[in-house]
Amino acid sequence: MAKTKVHVKKGDLVQIITGKDAGKKGKVLNVDPQKGRVIVEGLNIVKRHMRPTRVNPQGGITEIEAPLDSSNVMIFCEKCKKPVRINKVFLADGKKVRVCNQCGEHFDK
Repeated sequence: MAKTKVHVKKGDLVQIITGKDAGKKGKVLNVDPQKGRVIVEGLNIVKRHMRPTRVNPQGGITEIEAPLDSSNVMIFCEKCKKPVRINKVFLADGKKVRVCNQCGEHFDK
């Protein structure tokens, strides 16, 4: 399976643009570039039926964050106060950084 390009990184603040959590913001916890999916903190919550184990002897129903497609999230720009598309720009020292298309804010510190 080929590795796909994902426009977000772990730790980015993103806004979900489609689905049941559309309009909500959260931090990216995990990125799976092979499947093109991301897990966002506190969003896309699903109920999982867990059987009893040594770690969880009670078992029962737990709520976890499910992965969602990276095309359903956009990076949220703190300066613009809205979800934006990004561009990649080379700095003077040769480093490539992601910048906001609207205001030019750098996302890679």
